[in-house]
Amino acid sequence: MRLNDLKPAPGSKKERTRVGRGLSAGQGKTCGRGHKGQHSRSGGFHKVGFEGGQMPLQRRLPHVGFASPMKPTRAEVRLDSLNKLEGDTVDMSSLVAAGLVPAGTERAKIILAGSAERAFNVSGGDVVATRGARAAIEKAGGKVEG
Repeated sequence: MRLNDLKPAPGSKKERTRVGRGLSAGQGKTCGRGHKGQHSRSGGFHKVGFEGGQMPLQRRLPHVGFASPMKPTRAEVRLDSLNKLEGDTVDMSSLVAAGLVPAGTERAKIILAGSAERAFNVSGGDVVATRGARAAIEKAGGKVEG
């Protein structure tokens, strides 16, 4: 087997039909375009989704929802779920390691839900805390930077 011996499988390549070459060729006269009408003319086309003046399907259907492009990069962390962390430092790498936020997260916000059982040090600009969560962390003896 050599590179110059390679050929496509028999029947896998089909020759293109040459239209307008007479009756015996099978695509003579109208060349498979039918008789009159827009599609029989050269340059006869319309927009994708055009339905002859009827309201197109993509305009008849209602708009549904909104997908924020920011959502995959943002996350919320409950205050009581911080108790699952190994150390007392809360930063993005420790949250990802504990499985509290997905790997692609760029920013996380700690929200007041439950209570902090021990002191945590929240550091880094990519992890912030709400006013209530900040108060709860500081009450437990921790601190929030930034």
